[in-house]
Amino acid sequence: MNLSKEIANMIIEMLETDGTSAEIRRNDLAERVGCVPSQINYVISSRFTPERGYIVESQRGGGGYIRITRAQYDLSTLKMHLINSIGESVDGKTCKANVTNLHDRGLLTDEQAKLIMTAVSDNIYKELPEESRNKFRASMFKQMLLSTMK
Repeated sequence: MNLSKEIANMIIEMLETDGTSAEIRRNDLAERVGCVPSQINYVISSRFTPERGYIVESQRGGGGYIRITRAQYDLSTLKMHLINSIGESVDGKTCKANVTNLHDRGLLTDEQAKLIMTAVSDNIYKELPEESRNKFRASMFKQMLLSTMK
């Protein structure tokens, strides 16, 4: 297992143990894992994002910490937040992160997630001019979410 995955798994384990949030002291975790503190930052900024359903807060200074919280929304709030966050344009990677998060939370079935992933994949948009692809993808993604998340 690579180091980033190991760090992410440790943080997920902390979240599961503590409920919906975990407080992390970056230097302590880095020492425990045997890496530099910037590696912890990288994992948090790449794997614990709002698109994946996490809220990250940090407090700097001597008693500083990073608090990671699993966002808890009712379905209509989640849908509104997600559709607003997509905006006018979205890339395939962001769509995939959102679909994975929704599927992991049980808000999309396997079939729905597979169908949406197909509809927003790069392969579908290859015939469109490059500057239009992410706009069409955003429109398709929003419509798919509206029709599947009930």
